[in-house]
Amino acid sequence: MRCPYCNSDQNKVVDSRYREVGNVIRRRRLCLDCERRFTTYERIEEMLPQVVKKDGRREPFDRQKILAGVRRACEKLKISSDQLEEVVSEIERHFTDRGEKEVTSTEVGELVINKLLTLHPVAYIRFASVYRAFEDIDDFITEAKELLDEKQSPER
Repeated sequence: MRCPYCNSDQNKVVDSRYREVGNVIRRRRLCLDCERRFTTYERIEEMLPQVVKKDGRREPFDRQKILAGVRRACEKLKISSDQLEEVVSEIERHFTDRGEKEVTSTEVGELVINKLLTLHPVAYIRFASVYRAFEDIDDFITEAKELLDEKQSPER
């Protein structure tokens, strides 16, 4: 591991903590050259599927890309980083457990949108407006009304 400050590869681990969110180990390191501390995260590399985009291109499943989209949808809402990490970990686990070599970007997007719906309605609407490519305010209003109707239905 290279120090982000001086680029030295001489460092030692001074503290390790297991984070249940995403099966991650957080390590505090001390650079032996510049004596500054920095944090690294270690996770098991799992065999994740290729994502087939709408235009037919294929790209690797990218946890960070999903996390960035979820973060944007949750900006300025009272949602912790741990909650966001858990949502992304659940999505990642879902596709890992299926064991398929390829999934469509639509499947990924729908799972993200469903997770956001359970997390926070505003985050859901924000993500839906981009993901479903709302053309105008009427699309936005329709989606919001459907969300309100679901929330008010006696079946829930």
